[in-house]
Amino acid sequence: MALRRSAAPRYRWVVLAVGAVAQGTNAAVFLGLPAITPQLREHFGLSLPQVGLLLGAVNLGTMLTLVPWGAAADRRGERLVMAIGGFGAASCLALAAFDGPVVAGLALVGVGMFGASVNAASGRAVLTWFPAERRGFAMGLRQTATPLGAALAAAALPVIALQAGVPVVFLALAGFTGFVAVAVALLVREPPWAVRSGPGRHGIVLKDPALMRLSAASGLLVVPQFTAAALMVELLHDHRGVAVGLAAGLFAAAQVAGGAGRLVVGWWSDRSTTRVGPLKVLSVLVAVGFALCAALDQAPVWLLAAVLVPTAALALCWNGVAITAAGELAPPGRVGIALGMQNTANYLSATVTPPLAGWVAVGIGWPAALLMAAAAAVGARVLLAVPLAARQLAPELP
Repeated sequence: MALRRSAAPRYRWVVLAVGAVAQGTNAAVFLGLPAITPQLREHFGLSLPQVGLLLGAVNLGTMLTLVPWGAAADRRGERLVMAIGGFGAASCLALAAFDGPVVAGLALVGVGMFGASVNAASGRAVLTWFPAERRGFAMGLRQTATPLGAALAAAALPVIALQAGVPVVFLALAGFTGFVAVAVALLVREPPWAVRSGPGRHGIVLKDPALMRLSAASGLLVVPQFTAAALMVELLHDHRGVAVGLAAGLFAAAQVAGGAGRLVVGWWSDRSTTRVGPLKVLSVLVAVGFALCAALDQAPVWLLAAVLVPTAALALCWNGVAITAAGELAPPGRVGIALGMQNTANYLSATVTPPLAGWVAVGIGWPAALLMAAAAAVGARVLLAVPLAARQLAPELP
């Protein structure tokens, strides 16, 4: 059924809401499952390194398929891609409930492979539906669904695991993922002005120097983000003696502030002359913040926390603007593959950073791990020094 142009300004919020829920559901899987690590170890009889491999299976599957899903969204549209991905992820989650650790690991690879459809396709939908002056804020709303979905899953999944068992956790995630896939199939449509791509010529996008530079900068900005995510509680609790409950509370506060910051930065980018301007400022602030945290390693713990919490929040704020910038760099009909490329750099960095930062913290020292995060932010700022010329994705709505 064709959508009347007069209804587009209202309907785009429906697309955004469904895309945000799909994004949050995907985050509930790959960021929520670590909350039941003890139950996973007991249920499958795994060591700590083995359960780490199990949890990393989702990221592996995601990295392998982000670009192909983006190309598929460019050719076939978001609804088909997200619906197939959602139903596929739900089926793999259900499979993980019914066998041992090997099958569960393979199933979680499948969850990541199918779930990756959401990253490129829902981003393409938002970028296509919203005009330039509202696109950054809309993408910030979508990206806020990631920490929100992770937080809700972290609160709910341990309760389900303790009361009903690990298989029921997988079945619950499968059921909700399938429900969201139905919502996508029923509610998501492309706007009349959407441009689809033809076959081939993906290399034009994947080799674009500006997009490569932006993707590399995004990957570097993930380093401080995931350094904070992986080490903040350990730094405050094990290294500085803060009670574990308080350390976890400070980490949660940083996550909430970072999620709100994504909205603020998105709004800021809509009013800026370029998406890259806010990214440059945030790169500098994050670098200064982590360097200052390294200098305050042995300072009074209240002073360290007072700098660490806002620094960790700032390290979360940039994602939505970077994704928006990647989509606006793409030529017509290639938004999905551009987002897939940018997200691949993010996921690669997110996979490598936690073990690397942990190794540096233990083997060299906590200040060295914090300075590594600062150096990555400096590297991102250097890559963003050359201007990136964005393209207009869609005509302005009435």
